[in-house]
Amino acid sequence: MPEGDTILRAARTLHRALAGEVITRFASVYPALTRIDHDRPLAGRTIDAVASRGKHLLMTLSGDLTLHTHMRMHGSWHIYRPGERWQRPGRDMRVLLETAPFVAVGFNIPVAELLTAAQLARHPPLQALGPDLADPAFDLAEVLLRLRAHNHDTLEQLLLNQRVAAGIGNVLKSEALFLAGLNPFLRADQVDDERLRTLMQIAARLIASNVAPREATLSPATGRRTTNSLDPDEKLWVYGRGGKSCRTCGTAIRSKAAGADARLTYWCPQCQKQD
Repeated sequence: MPEGDTILRAARTLHRALAGEVITRFASVYPALTRIDHDRPLAGRTIDAVASRGKHLLMTLSGDLTLHTHMRMHGSWHIYRPGERWQRPGRDMRVLLETAPFVAVGFNIPVAELLTAAQLARHPPLQALGPDLADPAFDLAEVLLRLRAHNHDTLEQLLLNQRVAAGIGNVLKSEALFLAGLNPFLRADQVDDERLRTLMQIAARLIASNVAPREATLSPATGRRTTNSLDPDEKLWVYGRGGKSCRTCGTAIRSKAAGADARLTYWCPQCQKQD
C-alpha cells in the first residue's frame, strides 16, 4: 500500500503539473463521478491545488468541488503529456483529468469521490484521521494522547492505525520499530511515554527523508530507503528480509502475519527484544 511519503510526493508532483490549469476533459469508470460531471461539468473548472492528508489525496477544484482519492493497495496516479503513451493499460484507468499541458490518470484507484466543502468537513474517514506525520509541525502531544487511548493494542497495530497518526504503512511500520529498538508485539501500556515519542519522531523522520529526494516523481514505494547505504540491495533494515541476517547484529530477521489483513511485520529478535 502506498504510504504517506508516496502520497505526499504524488500530491506535490500533481500540484506542480496541474495547479492553475483548466480541465479540458474528465473521464471516469465510476458512475457516481460521471453523474456529478453530467450535472456539474468538470470541464472548464480550474484545478486550484493538490494536497495529501495521510494516505488520502485531495484535488481542489474551482466551484466548490474536491476530488478525494485513496490508493489502497494498488492505486497510483500518473502524469503524461497529451498524446503520450500510457505505461499502464487503458483498462486500469479509473479517473482521468486532462489539461492543456498534462493528463493526470488514476490507475486502479478503488476510492474516488467528488465532495463539496461541506461534505469534506464532515467526511468520517478524513475527519477521524490523527495528526499527519508528513507535516513537520504535527502535534506529537496529540499523537501520544491517541496512542494512550489504545493502550492495549500492540505497537505494530498502532502504527497502522490512521486514527492515531496518519501516513505510516506496512514498510515504514517495521522500519520505524527496528530503528526505535522496540518489539512490534509489545502493547502500548508496556512502553513509557518517552520511547513512544521517540518512535513517532522516527516514523515522521522516515516519511520526511523519503519525500525530499524523490518528490519530483510519482514512483511507488520501490524507491523507499531507510538505511544510509547507497547500495541498492541495502535500502531497508528489516522489511522484506525474513530469514536474512540483521544488518546490525547478524541475527536472522523474523516475520509474522498479524491483524485482519494478515499483513507481515518484520523484526530482529535480538535488536528488538520483548522486554
